[in-house]
Amino acid sequence: MDVPLVSVIVRSKNEEKWIGDCLLAINQQSYTNKEIILVDNASTDKTVEKAMEQNVKLVKIEKFLPGLAINLGVKASSGDIIVCISAHCIPTSKYWLENLITPLSDEKIAGVYGRQLPMNFTSALDKRDLAIVFGLDQRIQEKDGFFHNANSAIRRVDWAAVPFDETATNIEDRLWGNEMISRGRQLCYEPLAAVFHYHGIHQGQSEKRAESIIKIIEESEGVVSQGTLSAHDRHIISIIPFNGTLSDLNIFLLERTIKHIKDSKYIRHIVLGLRSEERRVGKECR
Repeated sequence: MDVPLVSVIVRSKNEEKWIGDCLLAINQQSYTNKEIILVDNASTDKTVEKAMEQNVKLVKIEKFLPGLAINLGVKASSGDIIVCISAHCIPTSKYWLENLITPLSDEKIAGVYGRQLPMNFTSALDKRDLAIVFGLDQRIQEKDGFFHNANSAIRRVDWAAVPFDETATNIEDRLWGNEMISRGRQLCYEPLAAVFHYHGIHQGQSEKRAESIIKIIEESEGVVSQGTLSAHDRHIISIIPFNGTLSDLNIFLLERTIKHIKDSKYIRHIVLGLRSEERRVGKECR
């Protein structure tokens, strides 16, 4: 029986420490009808040199955007099934690829993503997050658009219908997953298709990266921070800061400010904070 050609898209940027193990594990898979496309983002180390030793097709990209990198890799490929894996991810067994693409036999499933396991030197924070997100049970997602291209598989026909967003700086995979869910399709998490992923899914807990991601999620999914705390029965203090001395104060503006603050029924006390080179003083305004 004919088996479909699988195009494995590997994205890299200065991954010489990992690329050899990553590609070796891919080449040793039980599923043999495959090709490997390396999309390299201007690596300055030996990533490309090591990769070319293992029969890959090279695509170079100067300005990296995750969706753009995958799209360029797919355009350079020939397979009916597209697999995405990061260059620093290493399949844990020779059945990784076979397990990853098997759920695609169900036409309802648009995409499959696999388990991610930490290295022994992965930080405790990343180990915790990987353990929480990537469990042992297979699941089918009918409403949840979460998807992860560090270890994923989709059909070429579905990619042709919905290419990955080439402008998004992050979570191009989740945006694609949301679009598929909106079209009535499903996503599958397959824990038997596991890879080692040393830094986890939150990039070392980068606050800047988190801000970028949540902004995209809020804009694309309409998820906003709606939780509030009631101001009733709380001891709320309003502080008016001023850098100078009492003699420098504009009494007229100060009185207007205090008047507006007192209009709020929730503020219990008003404090004028004076800061000068001589001393710092806090005076309560009645």
